[in-house]
Amino acid sequence: MYSNNKIILPVVVVFLAVYYYFILTTSIQPSSLFDWYGGSPTTPQNPEYDPMKEGHPKLASNSYLDVRAPKRNRTQIGRENATMVMLARNLDLKGALESMRSLEDRFNRNYRYPWVFMNEVPFDQEFIEQTTLMASGETFYELIPEEDWEPPSFISEEKLQQNLKESVKNNIIYGGYRSYRNMCHFNSGFFYKQKRLDNYDWYFRVEPDVQYMCDFQYDPFTVLRKKDKIYGFVIAIIEYENTIPTLWQTVEKFMEEYPELVHANNSLAFATTNESSLNLGAPMIETKTDYNLCHFWSNFEIANLNFFRSEAYNTFFNYLDKTGGFYYERWGDAPVHSIALNVLADKNKIHHFEDIGYFHAPYLACPSLIDVLTSKRCVCKARDGDQLISKPIDVNHYSCLSRWWRYGAGKTFLNDIDYEWNS
Repeated sequence: MYSNNKIILPVVVVFLAVYYYFILTTSIQPSSLFDWYGGSPTTPQNPEYDPMKEGHPKLASNSYLDVRAPKRNRTQIGRENATMVMLARNLDLKGALESMRSLEDRFNRNYRYPWVFMNEVPFDQEFIEQTTLMASGETFYELIPEEDWEPPSFISEEKLQQNLKESVKNNIIYGGYRSYRNMCHFNSGFFYKQKRLDNYDWYFRVEPDVQYMCDFQYDPFTVLRKKDKIYGFVIAIIEYENTIPTLWQTVEKFMEEYPELVHANNSLAFATTNESSLNLGAPMIETKTDYNLCHFWSNFEIANLNFFRSEAYNTFFNYLDKTGGFYYERWGDAPVHSIALNVLADKNKIHHFEDIGYFHAPYLACPSLIDVLTSKRCVCKARDGDQLISKPIDVNHYSCLSRWWRYGAGKTFLNDIDYEWNS
């Protein structure tokens, strides 16, 4: 037995020496061994994982993998010069993915329009990777210039800080957040000035944490272009007056100074009438001005960017901006966009998408006709925390939609438009 071991041991040593010499001096390097399962010689503990390849390892749930995405044709199918736009922070990733998944499944996978993401700080790699994987079209990630995001130089920091404190004390919704004021200011006067959007005529605003409740079955950009519209909305509701105490007075002064910019076929009556018959007989909220607080909820809007780029809109925005109301009060971009449209635009160029289902907590919009609900595969239920939302806001007494039907472009029905349906 001992003599056999004396023979075997030298043989094993010689074999190992030849093996390692072979490894080091031939083309089969250690990197090739890792390549057999998609890994990297520099980070063998983090092999790339390709879900499309058979036999790739499934590691523990706390392992890190360099994901290799399957190749995808991202060539745009939609015929319009349009894009989806999302203003988001890195911490909004989960909500951004939920919104993207919903809109891609219900609409964009059939058209592959690009996505433009905007942030006041650089997007991190995780946000870029995951949103790119969720999108069917190209994705672009834009850093907002500081001068477009922070308060203008004429804003008093002391006065702003004082108003932030008072807003918290007075329970003004989102009133204590400086970043929220930056966001509303940016969405009112700067989003359309970002260089990436110079390439497009149309945009579809998408917020994190929203849901689209029905299949679109057509291209809304094409509908607006063919019907000669400039703006499309889904929900019209009442604003909180304590966020905009001097906005309407400022608008009235603007109209006095620039009467030539007030469109002859405007929709100011939508924003100033008060009959209660249009909101189920419930009395309108009493206001200190002639503004009834009705506005288009701008977290969903599909619009022609050339309206915002126009001299009329920028004159309007600059006039509002110089008063400091975005920072000394808490003016939202929704009433600003809406009032601008009511004053500056032909009311017949504004379109209500009555067949698009949409949810942004706490409000739900959904079609009412059973044939539409069925053919568009609508699921008109959503959750706002523990509360199940299944009743659309459309005819709620807080809704301004019936007021739009009377004083705006009227009520539109699905078969009023010759849609081009996708297969």
